[in-house]
Amino acid sequence: MFVNIPKEKTKKKKTNQNNSGKVSPTTVDIDMNWRQSLGQRFNWGGIVEVLGGGGGAERGSLAIPHLSVPDIRWIDWKELERLGFRGVVFDKDNTLTAPYSLSLWPSLSHSLRQCLLVFPGRVAIFSNSAGLYEYDPDGSHAKALEESIGGVHVIRHGIKKPAGSAEDIEKYFGYAASHVIMVGDRHFTDIIYGNRNGLLTILTEPLSLSEDPFIIQQVRKLETYLVTRWHQQGLKPPNHSLLQENMQCIKAPDL
Repeated sequence: MFVNIPKEKTKKKKTNQNNSGKVSPTTVDIDMNWRQSLGQRFNWGGIVEVLGGGGGAERGSLAIPHLSVPDIRWIDWKELERLGFRGVVFDKDNTLTAPYSLSLWPSLSHSLRQCLLVFPGRVAIFSNSAGLYEYDPDGSHAKALEESIGGVHVIRHGIKKPAGSAEDIEKYFGYAASHVIMVGDRHFTDIIYGNRNGLLTILTEPLSLSEDPFIIQQVRKLETYLVTRWHQQGLKPPNHSLLQENMQCIKAPDL
């Protein structure tokens, strides 16, 4: 069930210039961060995973989440723990924070606290930005994110979603991937990765589309179009042993 919830607006960064009209180092850093972030979030691997090698429609089931919610406030963490799940791994950008931000989206703080209470020491972030060796080789971004969002560990890893195994996740949690929940906003990264590796997958709506580069907005439209078509064709996500069809893990949020 989807409900339209007003989204908070994030502020744009302003370009700084000195008296000579030259762009300041801060602006250069912002430009480099933007180009780096584009590489983090525009991932051909997800498209190839679904459409490459034939059988696109059949492979499309990997892009379909087990559950879909407007944001994490709609997730019933206690019910998921009762069903046997033992840990939660979040995407970062547009799931917990605005894109390229280290700060938790304000309205999600209560739900994240509830998640931490239900899964103490078993909540982490698995991102294509913070913690990914390609873009965060010294782990400084991951450390800053951990300090900003207290109680949540950032898992370091070497391969961008949707590629790669769940080895790093299983090592951190100490449980098989089938006992871990993957929460993210992208069909072709978070959901494909989770379904490929046997996690329960929960799709959230993006927190702030205005911060996405134009090309990412177009990729989102492609994802939505394809997944909608596959739904119409009757495709379903992979079966998950801990989640029965009629189980209710979605609740109205505490606004």
